[in-house]
Amino acid sequence: MLDSLRGFAKSWPGKIMGAFLLVGIAGFGVNNVIGGLNTTSVGKVGNQDISLRSFQRAYQAQLNQVAQQIGQMPTAEQAMSFGIPSTVLQSLSQDAALDQLADQFGLGASDKKLSEMLRQDPAFQGTLGNFDPTAFKQVLARSGFTESEYFDDQRNAARRQQLILSLFADTTLSSTASSLINRYAADQRTVDYFVLTDANLPAPAAPTEDELASYLKDHQSEFRTVETRTVQMLRLSPADLAATKVITPEAIAAEYERTKANLTKAERRTIQQVVLNDTQLAAFEAGLAAGTPFETLVTDNGLTATDLGTLAQADITDTNLATAAFGLAQGAFVIVDGVAGKRAVHVSAIEAGGVPTLDEASAQIAQDLARVQARNEIADVQDQIEELRAAFRPLSEIAQRFGLKLYDAKVTAGGSELSVLPDLDSADVPRVSQAIFKAEQGQLTSAIPLAGSGNLYFDLTAVDPARDQTLDEVHDDVVAALTTERSNAALLAATADAVAKLDAGTPLADVASAYSLFPQLSSPFTRFGAEDGTIDATVAAAAFAGDAKHHGTAVSESGEYVVFQVVDLVAAEGALEANAGKSLENEVRVGLYGDFVTAVRDDAGLRINQQAINQILAVNTGL
Repeated sequence: MLDSLRGFAKSWPGKIMGAFLLVGIAGFGVNNVIGGLNTTSVGKVGNQDISLRSFQRAYQAQLNQVAQQIGQMPTAEQAMSFGIPSTVLQSLSQDAALDQLADQFGLGASDKKLSEMLRQDPAFQGTLGNFDPTAFKQVLARSGFTESEYFDDQRNAARRQQLILSLFADTTLSSTASSLINRYAADQRTVDYFVLTDANLPAPAAPTEDELASYLKDHQSEFRTVETRTVQMLRLSPADLAATKVITPEAIAAEYERTKANLTKAERRTIQQVVLNDTQLAAFEAGLAAGTPFETLVTDNGLTATDLGTLAQADITDTNLATAAFGLAQGAFVIVDGVAGKRAVHVSAIEAGGVPTLDEASAQIAQDLARVQARNEIADVQDQIEELRAAFRPLSEIAQRFGLKLYDAKVTAGGSELSVLPDLDSADVPRVSQAIFKAEQGQLTSAIPLAGSGNLYFDLTAVDPARDQTLDEVHDDVVAALTTERSNAALLAATADAVAKLDAGTPLADVASAYSLFPQLSSPFTRFGAEDGTIDATVAAAAFAGDAKHHGTAVSESGEYVVFQVVDLVAAEGALEANAGKSLENEVRVGLYGDFVTAVRDDAGLRINQQAINQILAVNTGL
């Protein structure tokens, strides 16, 4: 279903949806007051409290979601800049407003309905798709819910769903709106056109030296070097020091015998999966019951299985997939829920776990022993390096003494050149770059503590300041830039002249022939472009900018200069396609719902306990 929604969002109805039916949820101003609120709530809508626990839980969930998107847990400042606290409070206040309205209407949810909702929730289902009490308790624990809180939350959700469905379920898109949107999106036009290029125009005169000098003067900022600083760098971290250690085979063998009882090798499984539509699902369910091999079912249904690789259970982030795959015998498959619908998960091979052999464990043991040695020695090595630095010994000598690697780089202010340092944390790049650009040549520089671990030492060996380049240095580049500018100006002038001739009634074929070209006939296209790609969205928009006799020019997305004339117009008839219409109707409901719930909340009145919110944010962000 999600795939279908994503596909629709990229289609022309999705684009029209944005153009015609975007309903912004009203901005939400609230009274920053504490009076009348108890100490266990962050706010109140009418007589409905927004509890501290619910806010903290929702806020943490939002932080986790953002962390998955940006790759790290957002800081307090980032959370505020992303608007996470206000988004959470807005969502909870809207739910509270609907809960109050549901109370007024006397809506409720039976235990039978709650039980049905519980058993249908895929988060609580086991490998075979049945309700799993253990999974239920684990999910609640991770989410910070007690069972009582969970059922209260579900009961309120069911009541809100009753309220919204009763108010908006029958909302439809009018036939007039449907027809207008369909016309906007599906009207087609056909054009005669030709493309002007440099080859169709006289070559611009070669620029003189005086013209080049004048052009360089007017565009000097485009031909200016940036300051570059040449540095030698040495990094001291446990990993860098460990890389200098040589662990003998005898030491590895002795460590293996000492730790063998504690060594384990995780079981690994080779896993494939296929996503199934309704027809394929029925075939796979029948095949599963009949014992038909997975490979046969895949072939018979014209599918291609996705090979997920040979993985340990800990390597799989999808809990449902991991549980399903590691509950199967070799060669077996099972049907489970997935993000895009039902899927068949198959295990084709199993690598048994257990105790690894010496050969299998030797590389890891050597690495571990080297790290132990490095951790034991790093403080002493760091002291020695600091003493040598204080004595103004060069980094090349220090690196050679301790067997550490020396890195050379010419660094600009952006610091991208620091990529020569392997595994440098992205957070360290601006700090190291700033330190390099604050340093003075010939002066001793301080060690830079790194975010991961260890210190970075550097010597500034040369500074190349930013400067204007001379014509001799960039002669060819200036020639190319000036020639391109003149060519583009000539093309613009030629297209303007072509359009002027069309305005005067000259046939397009005659205009094209003046440039030794023949006009081409496009395939029918909408305002979003032709399906075959011959007319892109930019040219199509220009072609739709006038009536049935419209002509003009446009620069395509690929930079081509196109002169066109509309020769046919086919008006779309009827209403939107059924799926597009349903999606747009849903967007209408979403817009109405947004306005409705905002009005209900504002009518009930929202008060917030800013002090309580600040305390929660401090707990969650470590302030």
